[in-house]
Amino acid sequence: MKLRNVGLLLALTIIAAVSVAAVPPDETLGFVHATVIDATGSPAQPDMTVIVADRRIVEIGTSASVKVPKNARVVEARDKYLIPGLWDMHGHEIFGAWLPEDEKVTPLLFVANGVTGVRDMGGDLEPLKKWRSRIASGDLLGPRMVIAGPMLDGPVPAFPSSAPVKDAADGRRIVDELKANGADFIKIQSLVPRDGYFAAADEAKKQGIVFAGHVPDAVRAAEASNAGQKSIEHLTGVFEGCSSVEAELMSKPRGPGRGRFLSTYDPAKAKALIALFLKNQTWQVPTLYWEQGEWLIEQTNAGPDPLAKYAPAAWRERTWPMFTREILKSWSTDPVADREAFVQAEFKMVGEMHRAGVPILAGTDTAAGVRVYPGFSLHSELEMIAQSGLSPMETLQTATRNAGVYLGLSDTGTIEKGKRADLVLLDANPLDSISNTRKIRSVVINGRYLSRSDLDGLLHTVQLEAANAK
Repeated sequence: MKLRNVGLLLALTIIAAVSVAAVPPDETLGFVHATVIDATGSPAQPDMTVIVADRRIVEIGTSASVKVPKNARVVEARDKYLIPGLWDMHGHEIFGAWLPEDEKVTPLLFVANGVTGVRDMGGDLEPLKKWRSRIASGDLLGPRMVIAGPMLDGPVPAFPSSAPVKDAADGRRIVDELKANGADFIKIQSLVPRDGYFAAADEAKKQGIVFAGHVPDAVRAAEASNAGQKSIEHLTGVFEGCSSVEAELMSKPRGPGRGRFLSTYDPAKAKALIALFLKNQTWQVPTLYWEQGEWLIEQTNAGPDPLAKYAPAAWRERTWPMFTREILKSWSTDPVADREAFVQAEFKMVGEMHRAGVPILAGTDTAAGVRVYPGFSLHSELEMIAQSGLSPMETLQTATRNAGVYLGLSDTGTIEKGKRADLVLLDANPLDSISNTRKIRSVVINGRYLSRSDLDGLLHTVQLEAANAK
């Protein structure tokens, strides 16, 4: 039996290696007879041809009017749907011993799921910079990366990959150091003291670098918005800011007490806070899939895990059990009914903010969250955002167009002539159901076309690596 397993693993290794190695980069591609969903908000465009060359979209038009170059690989896309590559706007890829560096797991899971861009919200800066550079050059297959590096946290940080901040001087110094060392933006965690937070915010403005993340325990959501924090993750501070007893809630450590949040919810305060977010363009990354896993972990962590084969031992045996223990001990201690009601309130809040015009981004907190797998979890997040009341197009835009706008990257997020050709071809229409983003036929990323068999090869590679990675 053991010999058979060894033989199977060897066969899968060969299949995966050959599949990926056989894919030539920078081909000219012609997607013909595709239905294009460009994520601009325009209706789906049937029977279109899209030409890709030199990693860019060079022509789009009706299949009757656009001629495919003779040297192009023709991709028959009749009855299929072409969308922009997806962005996960809240992930962690290399995160100390919790998420050890492994280029054959996280990057490949993203790509296999159509995720062609990631905003890394905290990690080990030097190896992340190497990944960012290698991916950009084509040396490493993975999503385009925008990275924060170490997270600014309190004097005794709660997580790895963190920079301790004890006062205002620390806040300013760390912002300066991170910018000088190549971080794309600044990530704020929950334990940063007030003076350190506002000093970091001010220094980020002076340095012209975005700062984003949690609303720290010692700071109000309205204050964070007014300080110029560009995005708030996990709705931190939002429900405190909507409470009639916000000062009381702010005086206690954040954690249990969801029932108190709901019983003191003040619609007038909520309306005012949402209006402030709109005025200041404070983006929201609600990470609803992770939030459900945090508040209802007994439910989401129960039963068999069909994706466990993609999780390295470090995740399964160290990081996720540690998170589970901490959540059950310190967070998910309220009555289940209170926590279920709070999760529904989060869904409702996202819908209310969206209808008011507050911009929303899709992010997952992968792979730090328990059973929150790179790539796979983004599709779950999109489904939950849709449940909050966004239309399928609006939901798709949270992981495409909105990401490009937020990041200030004019070359990504929509299917338009001249933009990067990061694309996903689907077997079913995501405007009928956002769940159809899971039905991936092929992916174009950084000039490389990956067929369904190529994507399956990536998943085989991950499975083998996860079985061996400690």
